[in-house]
Amino acid sequence: MLTFLGFAMIATFLVLIMMKKMSPIAALVLIPALFCVFAGKGAHLGDYVIDGVGKLAPTAAMLMFAIVYFGVMIDVGLFDPIVRGILRFCKADPMRVVVGTAVLAAIVSLDGDGSTTFMITVSAMYPLYKRLGLSLVVMTGVAATANGVMNTLPWGGPTARAATALKLDAADIFVPMIPALAMGLLFVFVLAYVLGVKERRRVGTLVLPGQVEREAAEEELVPAAPAASAPVSASAVTSASASASGEGAGSAAGPDAASASAAHGGGDAATPEDGFQGLDPHRPTLRPHLYWFNAGVTVALLTAMIMELLPIPVLFLLGAALALTVNFPHMPDQKARIAAHADNVLNVAGMVFAAAVFTGVLTGTGMVKHMADWLVGAIPEGMGPHMALVTGLLSLPLTYFMSNDGFYFGVLPVLAEAGAAHGVSPLEIARASLVGQALHMSSPLVPAVYVLVGMAKVEFGDHTRFTVKWAALTSLVVLAAGMLFGII
Repeated sequence: MLTFLGFAMIATFLVLIMMKKMSPIAALVLIPALFCVFAGKGAHLGDYVIDGVGKLAPTAAMLMFAIVYFGVMIDVGLFDPIVRGILRFCKADPMRVVVGTAVLAAIVSLDGDGSTTFMITVSAMYPLYKRLGLSLVVMTGVAATANGVMNTLPWGGPTARAATALKLDAADIFVPMIPALAMGLLFVFVLAYVLGVKERRRVGTLVLPGQVEREAAEEELVPAAPAASAPVSASAVTSASASASGEGAGSAAGPDAASASAAHGGGDAATPEDGFQGLDPHRPTLRPHLYWFNAGVTVALLTAMIMELLPIPVLFLLGAALALTVNFPHMPDQKARIAAHADNVLNVAGMVFAAAVFTGVLTGTGMVKHMADWLVGAIPEGMGPHMALVTGLLSLPLTYFMSNDGFYFGVLPVLAEAGAAHGVSPLEIARASLVGQALHMSSPLVPAVYVLVGMAKVEFGDHTRFTVKWAALTSLVVLAAGMLFGII
């Protein structure tokens, strides 16, 4: 009964948000509350929610202060050189923009924190996507998938969890997996290229007059066609893009991308008001004289996070307080910066605490355990010698519908035990368990994904509908490469 209710609850949630019948926050709260009553445990709902909130409170605090910290760093111009470098590569070519998104997300993912990756990537790329009229779900999908592959780094979380659960060395798990993960990352870059070419066909190739390397943010866009003899305004380009999308939306990146582009980056994508505000070289919040101080603090913060000198929420709390105090010593300025990022903070924190209801009910009622036991029990006896392959395949749905803690500490030991009975090494099981991370990073149970869709102003349902198929395919590429190279 609990197994059926668990799957039914997850399916109901996904269907409602993808059909946009409910907002994610409302669905995360009301659906599990309703199914908790169906399970006959409505009297314990309060306990489940408080337990879930307690477990996710540190994550919410980390995200809140991380948004403030990196928001301030963006305000003061710390990431402007990175943005200019990406813009030099992109040159207003949609294909290069999408590939640049994948490259930037992969590089920033080296810090091991998904929220940081998404904040920096969206802040750098969002203005360019808006100005060119590109589909924003392409940006979120590519960023999430690239980050999912990189999330397998030993300090990213999953590898450490697998090593802890099976009492193995993290290096023994991760290092042999590098070729397979490299193939997965290469597939993400190829996917970005293909999606970028489709976006180029939809909106046309655009160029920026003059030196795009210097001030891409401030230039007007003109069509790259040879017949164009004079610059056109941003609004004219927008009109052309809008009419082009009406003819070629079906070939963009599927109908989902086209519709999302129309909803989030269509008709008003290139208005001068919201063009490249984040890159304005004359914005009053810039602090060029404090650039190296801010860079040093950021490096120190990320180093302390990787070395686990303090809990991550504490590090970001201290970092946000220091960044505000040094860069904006006057109280009115500090309040203005906090207010400027309040929307993102409230949206993300609200999502996290709403997700606490969902995870609290799943765990508290025992639905997660019954679902995992049912899936493990459904494995045919003849598949015993192939438990590594089975683990890799199961990691896709299980890490999507469960937290990493639930999968690695609850399900993985059972799979490893079943594999050991047939002579399959725990190391192979552990490596196979990393396969699903590309898909996991778009799970509704991952708080960082709400940072991504919130900052990109993309509906969670649109992001899910577009991304899941590509992320699942990326995970399967990693699994196939692991099997081909004899790693799994």
